[in-house]
Amino acid sequence: MMLRSQVRVVLVDDHLMVRDGLKEVLESSGEFEVVGEAGDGATAIQVSVETRPDVVVMDVIMPVMDGIEACREITGLLPDTKVLMLTASNEQDAIVRSIAAGATGYLQKYSGKEQLLATLREVAEGEFRIPGNAARRLARAVRGPLGDASAERLDSLTDREVEILKLFAGGLSYQEIGDVREISALTVRNAVSGVQKKLGFRTRQQMVVWAIRAGVVDNGGE
Repeated sequence: MMLRSQVRVVLVDDHLMVRDGLKEVLESSGEFEVVGEAGDGATAIQVSVETRPDVVVMDVIMPVMDGIEACREITGLLPDTKVLMLTASNEQDAIVRSIAAGATGYLQKYSGKEQLLATLREVAEGEFRIPGNAARRLARAVRGPLGDASAERLDSLTDREVEILKLFAGGLSYQEIGDVREISALTVRNAVSGVQKKLGFRTRQQMVVWAIRAGVVDNGGE
């Protein structure tokens, strides 16, 4: 019998072996219940509407309809459902298009089990999660000049808030930021919430994209 506290997940990938492997990892953790599967984007939309999951784990490149288009449809139809793009692609364009389509997270398939579970937990809680290398690619693609209002937003932050925003937008988890700042993960979570409220963004996703565009995140010179 599944507990109500479990996160309900739909898995979308055109390779059955990948879906089977993901299902085993998720359900063996005891935290997740796989409530549906799909092998293409069009079916993913149908299954998601039928099951109304907490999170859809979505591949990018698939037949019939790709994962990015499916993500856009799902987030439009089911605003409470989060989408984590899990893909072998590391192309800059795929990252930007995924975020623009409403994805709440982006993770590459070669990531380890613990990173997958941690990212999925945070995405399920509504956090915007992309790894540092993806954040730098996104920075190169969307960075641009700030308007006066955006510049004023940045100036409104303290040095401490800017540093926390930089680390968060750069892909670090609450715990990782806490380790850097020598504070607790809960303190970091509260600080990020405070920065979001101060900047006036409805979602962490909007805040992170803005921070990257504003040049808060270092693109690593790549």
